[in-house]
Amino acid sequence: MRIGVLTGGGDCPGLNAVIRAVVRRGVSEFGNEFVGFRDGWRGPLEGDTRPLGVEQVRGILPRGGTILGSSRTNPIKLENGIERIKSNLAETGVDGLIAIGGEDTLGVADRLSHEGINVIGVPKTIDNDLGATDYTFGFDTAVNIAMEAIDRLHTTAESHHRVLIVEVMGRHAGWIAFHAGLAGGANVILIPEQDFDLDRVCAYIERRFESQYSPIVVVSEGAKPIGGFPEKDGVQTDAFGHERLGGVAHWLEGEIESRTGKEARATVLGHVQRGGTPTAFDRVLATRFGLHAVGAANDGAWGKMTALRSTNIELVNLADAVAELKTVPPELYREAEVFFG
Repeated sequence: MRIGVLTGGGDCPGLNAVIRAVVRRGVSEFGNEFVGFRDGWRGPLEGDTRPLGVEQVRGILPRGGTILGSSRTNPIKLENGIERIKSNLAETGVDGLIAIGGEDTLGVADRLSHEGINVIGVPKTIDNDLGATDYTFGFDTAVNIAMEAIDRLHTTAESHHRVLIVEVMGRHAGWIAFHAGLAGGANVILIPEQDFDLDRVCAYIERRFESQYSPIVVVSEGAKPIGGFPEKDGVQTDAFGHERLGGVAHWLEGEIESRTGKEARATVLGHVQRGGTPTAFDRVLATRFGLHAVGAANDGAWGKMTALRSTNIELVNLADAVAELKTVPPELYREAEVFFG
């Protein structure tokens, strides 16, 4: 069997571990051949391939990013996009695809599956917001990077008696902010699932200063105050219609200073969270996902996605995986509120 492999959406640590596992098991156990498609869905859309065999995956386990490249190309939005993919797969002799990605990439995979294309999905997102799986690889690495940044910011906050605001990724789900903030001893955690009361945030900050310590505020990029932000002109969106986020930490910086009179500084971690080498947890999870994905392809279990359920890797329907986002439940967020202020 000849299998195509692609990685779509934002890069994250662990992608190369999946690719390595797919190829190593596929070649040694099933005698598969592999084709690497470059830059997400752009690869099969334009027939842009690269060799992908055992030699090409040696030494890539600890590397961040993806040797295949990535993009946010959305073939569904392009004229004859699905037909072009079908044609290019036929020309390259590919029997099926293993698509590694998040909500958008797997949403396309699900659509292609319904159009008769053989696809297996592997869940990838540092936001950990994909349904049907307990964890996605990349998340643990992102949390650890954010936690280390928070640990370091505590000391400079105390030295200068400042409010330090840390903005982390999380468009619709606050898993990174919740985990990193709780692990890093943040005094306020703001997530997209719950609009925040700015007066209450400032009260937490003033209470923290009263204890002779300086506050750390951790905020997801998608968090917003009650009532929302002022309207912005010329908002940029990607091929999947997502608004380009970022800036809530700097907005908070000004609001907190004006309301409390305390000096505030914002740190936006941005792409640092999804770059670099993956943690041991993410390497193992990504490897197991890859092993089971190529196994599913050889079993003919198309239209499925690998998922972590407890400590087991199971197969779930692609449609179920992208049906709804997994967000931080209110009762879990309340556990963190014990430490606010």
